[in-house]
Amino acid sequence: MGSLSGGRDRYVDFLRAWAIVLVVFGHWLITGLVRDPNGVISAPELLATVHWTQWLTLGFQIMPLFFLAGGHAAGGSWARALNEGRTATGWVGQRALRLLLPAGVYSGLVLVAVAICSAIGVDPGILALVGWAMAMQFWFLPVYLLLSAATPLLYAAHRRWGLRVPVAMGVVAVGADAVVVTVHAPVVGLLNYVLVWGVAYQLGFCWRDMLLVERSGLSVCMAVGGAAVFAVLVAFGPFPVSLILVTGQSPSNTNPPSAAMLAWAVGQVGVALLLAPVLRRLLEGGQLWRVVRPLGGASMTLYLWHMLPVLIAAAAFYLTGLAPEPAYGSGGWWVMRVPWVVVLGVVLVGVVRVLGPLERGLSVVYERTRPGDVPRRAWALWGGVAVSVSALIWFAGHGFAYGGRFPVVPAVGLAVGVGLVMVAGRSVVEPVVRLGV
Repeated sequence: MGSLSGGRDRYVDFLRAWAIVLVVFGHWLITGLVRDPNGVISAPELLATVHWTQWLTLGFQIMPLFFLAGGHAAGGSWARALNEGRTATGWVGQRALRLLLPAGVYSGLVLVAVAICSAIGVDPGILALVGWAMAMQFWFLPVYLLLSAATPLLYAAHRRWGLRVPVAMGVVAVGADAVVVTVHAPVVGLLNYVLVWGVAYQLGFCWRDMLLVERSGLSVCMAVGGAAVFAVLVAFGPFPVSLILVTGQSPSNTNPPSAAMLAWAVGQVGVALLLAPVLRRLLEGGQLWRVVRPLGGASMTLYLWHMLPVLIAAAAFYLTGLAPEPAYGSGGWWVMRVPWVVVLGVVLVGVVRVLGPLERGLSVVYERTRPGDVPRRAWALWGGVAVSVSALIWFAGHGFAYGGRFPVVPAVGLAVGVGLVMVAGRSVVEPVVRLGV
């Protein structure tokens, strides 16, 4: 590839890394713990308690960029697979396994901890809270897995109709959201998890194939138009400003993704395209790239495990009463956010280092079980993807210990789903690669 293609690949990796960093930082920032006189720790919902903080979500809701980068990378990968004569089933199986192996191991370890805590009599309320915290990021996994599985069809539509595909998806998403808001049909809203985030994913195809040109009039229209439509929908429509779920807020911009979220996603993609030339030059300089590269390689690990440091810090500083506790949401409380985030960052670095051998082991397992170009058991692959998506959706909505109990059915479902995808594979002898999304 020429320098432009290499630079673009680095910029795509930058977008992915930037999205992960902001997700981690945002979750840490809004997670505030309170220890009552009896020693019980709770986590009041910051966005629902300190209402002005909902404006902060405009900066931290960065997942459209992750789906944009994911679409760009997946489009390139599938195009190469087509040129090499590989099958859709084999390609989807490899992508699915790269996501499901680390997600399955993470879930398994958390579920073992839940089972132990439940057996020794940990308070069900605390167990449910911890189980929710460890699964709060899971909404992304079934959506991304579904889009990955649909990539051969989505890319075929892209090659035939180009930009008309994300436009059509956006129109359908707006219609579905109108039904949700007016008729209160939550089942219809489920479509928008795939449609709204799918628009950003599909725009990644368009960007890769130069249907979206950086620093063009269309990019400006997307950036300005998306922001303007979002502002109108919030100011004069029924939608809140928060781009993260707030308990009791209806309608929500994320559960399901709303027309306002769609507008914000389009605007964010436009901004990313406008900034691409400047950031690409910085990435080619080398210094920024040396930071971005390891972050991109560890993106799945950071995404899955970034709430574990919160539990460690809670045990070390809140259960012991060592943490200073200014009034929740006060100026002093915000000042204490700085050491809070620093401590969590240090702990996360330690967690990633400890997980190093596990990641290397998963890479070996992936190479030994990943589906070949023509999988022997296609039925197992597609069945495993379907079962895994269902289990991940349940965990995303309920956490790992809903009601303070061990979730037997979804736990078994995820194990069966991951197992089926692995069964569909075959042993190969190739260089070990690092897992990633």
